Amino acid sequence: MEKISQNISFKEATKSNTALRLNLNNNPDAYQVTNMVGVAENVFEPLREYVGGPIKINSMFRSEELNTAIGGSSRSQHIEGRAMDLDDTFGHKSNAEMFHYIKDNLSFDQLIYEFGDDNNPAWIHVSYISEEENRGRCLRAEKVNGRTSYRVI
Repeated sequence: MEKISQNISFKEATKSNTALRLNLNNNPDAYQVTNMVGVAENVFEPLREYVGGPIKINSMFRSEELNTAIGGSSRSQHIEGRAMDLDDTFGHKSNAEMFHYIKDNLSFDQLIYEFGDDNNPAWIHVSYISEEENRGRCLRAEKVNGRTSYRVI
């Protein structure tokens, strides 16, 4: 498979420096690829059209091994191929603008304002299950006493 969607290559969706460094398999199965296509087509592609240019994908698919190696949650939707972490490092729109566009215009399961400050998150996390199952849940990730805490916003 070469492409997950029009603007996401398979390589970009599965890229992980940690997996390369630790020689971990980070190849999704057919079920996970189907989920990756779902989040790409229903969230990423409409968002990219709004942004008007490329968006950096910090993380999309993570194998269970990789997720454990980076200290991810055992319930991470990245493992199922249903989530992506995005960062507009190209300067087309801010992370805050992307967050609010998704929140106000797209169907999603979870949307997380990841750290940063009140004006702009450091990055955004978004997941997608299906139109019927998406919760539309918005959270903010913060450090509280050295631990990550999620607050509903």
